[in-house]
Amino acid sequence: MESYEILKDLAIIVIFAKLFGLVARKLKAPQVVGEIIAGVIIGPTVLGIVSQTPFISYMAEVGVILLMFSAGLGTDIKQLLKTGPQATAIACCGVFVPLVSGALLYMGFYGASPWGDENFYRAVFVGVILTATSVSITAQTLKEMNKISTKVGTLVLSAAIIDDVIGILVLTFVIGFKDPGTKPLKVVLSTALFFILAFIVGVISYKIFKKVDEKYPHTRRIPIAGLAYCFAFSYIAERYFGIADITGAYVAGIILCSIDDSDYIERKVDINSYMIFGPVFFASIGLKTTFDNISMSIVWFTICFILVGLVSKIIGCGFMAKICGYDVNDSLKVGVGMMTRGEVALIVSQKGLSVGLLDSKYFTCVILLIIVSSVLTPIILKMLYSSDKKESTV
Repeated sequence: MESYEILKDLAIIVIFAKLFGLVARKLKAPQVVGEIIAGVIIGPTVLGIVSQTPFISYMAEVGVILLMFSAGLGTDIKQLLKTGPQATAIACCGVFVPLVSGALLYMGFYGASPWGDENFYRAVFVGVILTATSVSITAQTLKEMNKISTKVGTLVLSAAIIDDVIGILVLTFVIGFKDPGTKPLKVVLSTALFFILAFIVGVISYKIFKKVDEKYPHTRRIPIAGLAYCFAFSYIAERYFGIADITGAYVAGIILCSIDDSDYIERKVDINSYMIFGPVFFASIGLKTTFDNISMSIVWFTICFILVGLVSKIIGCGFMAKICGYDVNDSLKVGVGMMTRGEVALIVSQKGLSVGLLDSKYFTCVILLIIVSSVLTPIILKMLYSSDKKESTV
């Protein structure tokens, strides 16, 4: 392949991704869904004008790292501490129930396997995909309903953020255990060591960044240094601890999320992500999506996957909210608010594909889950809130 061919591919990806993203937004669907569909259309499945190349894969990898770094930067530590134990309990239950349900679903279709078997890890990974909650989609839904500042709204957002943190940790463990030469104790120790190092280095680097930010506020050197910090953390996580690079990027974002110019860093990172790396990442998922091996078994699995994905979040999060003292209606709001899926589910799926834990044909299941959950969540939440009296804000 001639080097200049990559320019043609990039031009096609950016144009189609943004065009279909705008169409999706007009239809009240997440923009990422349109970008994924664009990848399917321009890829081998439909038009065949762009194919997955090593260059596109590398660009997509940078894209997913930037997305997770931005997610970390956007984390509101004060909001997390505000709802504290309740949000953590809801998030833990919201991870556990979908994780187990997803694994059992896969085993029900393709047979149960003993611990350590390749099929066992594939089953667990399907459960990992279902653990993710889309913070952005949930926040947008509550914002449009003017419920984002209510007690339930704050609780849902906090739980959604913690949910994604726990989901990424579970992803790290599953990828580590998947390697047949890896001992469970080694995975646990490596993960623990990484987070101990991240805490120590994080405290030091946070103070350095804070001082530099105070001396040179709102200057370009701040986001440039932050971006280099993100890449360094991603590299160290995967190279020396065997932890997913996206975990390192997310941690780097959380470390820097409390400095004064964190919003400024996030905006600058989002420019690169929005214009080129993000569209390439989401379009690359579409490029890998294939309908060649679609059978009735996959169709039925997709239907069950969507149902389990929606119901398991409502049961897990709603049940724990009820235990925490919320009434039935508010508990349902929490459960429904947590059932949306988005970027994190796609990122987890992409990681599973790259390490051999997921077949490309299952991307269709994830995409459809995102679409269905994004459409149903606003409708159901509106029905639940319509039966309420005016809820007091926090």
